[in-house]
Amino acid sequence: MTDTSAASAPITQDVLTIPRKLPEGPVNLVGLTRDKLRDALAEIGVPEKQLKMRVNQLWAWIYERGVRSFDDMTNLAKTFRAELAGQFAIELPEVVSKQVSADGTRKYLVKIAGGHEVETVYIPESDRGTLCISSQVGCTLTCSFCHTGTQKLVRNLTPGEIIGQVMLVRDDLGEWPEPGKPKNEARLLSNIVLMGMGEPLYNFENVRDAMKIAMDPEGISLSRRRITLSTSGVVPEIARCAEEIGCQLAVSFHATTDEVRDRLVPINKKWNIETLLDALRAYPKASNSERITFEYVMLKDVNDSDEDARRLVKLISGIPAKINLIPFNEWPGAPYERSDWERIERFADIVYKAGYSSPIRTPRGEDIMAACGQLKSATERARRERVSL
Repeated sequence: MTDTSAASAPITQDVLTIPRKLPEGPVNLVGLTRDKLRDALAEIGVPEKQLKMRVNQLWAWIYERGVRSFDDMTNLAKTFRAELAGQFAIELPEVVSKQVSADGTRKYLVKIAGGHEVETVYIPESDRGTLCISSQVGCTLTCSFCHTGTQKLVRNLTPGEIIGQVMLVRDDLGEWPEPGKPKNEARLLSNIVLMGMGEPLYNFENVRDAMKIAMDPEGISLSRRRITLSTSGVVPEIARCAEEIGCQLAVSFHATTDEVRDRLVPINKKWNIETLLDALRAYPKASNSERITFEYVMLKDVNDSDEDARRLVKLISGIPAKINLIPFNEWPGAPYERSDWERIERFADIVYKAGYSSPIRTPRGEDIMAACGQLKSATERARRERVSL
């Protein structure tokens, strides 16, 4: 039975998910929205009539050109640069390590405030470069097929820690424009998917602010259509994606009955399939040109039958959608196996003949544990390994 009272209640966060207070010191400008940047400059005495200009100048240096030192901001007076350097910082999360897969996928272990770590994955393809970013340290959802779900939630990432993942990967790709040269419109990092560690809708405001920065036309300038937020089904927050971010929506669906989804995606016990689908049918931006993506991991003898495929297309009837079929990416101790390839193709064929796009996602980065559902911070792995010895 669906918990309807929970569906109408506001989403609240456990205290452990709230970012710890950062050490006192210069304010980091990375992650501040334009309004918050304006407020920060006003607090140090920038005259009201100069605020808009100063915000635009700093925004361009930080997000369009990737500059990290106030000394390099040559259109600012030296005295103003010195004042900025005394009050503010331009800092990104630290890259602890980088692994490169045989297929070119790059996985970054990234350290954030408090010594915590998250993973970020860059996937190069012939027509795009997709960055999979994390929104939380760990996860509360405990989806039984997902490695990240075995790591306890530590806290939400701040807007600076979220957009910082985009910026540090642009650093590694050498994608910031060179001084004195025109901006290269051929982008190596062209798409963002919020499909890394954590549930983005349990950290909505910080995710929203970071993506607003990513989409700002005078900075990183990614189209909203090139940003996809994936949720496991936090129903009360779904409409906000369209209203406050405007990005594409993906749903970790993975089952066609409540009995199976309760086991695979436990949040289904709070907002079941019917409740979730009702919210998706009402999604403000759903249309044939902006279809909702249903992510469906293929688990052998669990959710991969012909009957499941037929139930799936019946369930989503009336929703502009495509089905992303994901061969299960195994991890140590995983309780499931990947469906046989013939079974996946048969499932895809049933979905396709019912009128839905049903691409089978090619596993990427499996050799470095960078594939979908495999992310888990190295420090957490190491801690668990020590405990088991």
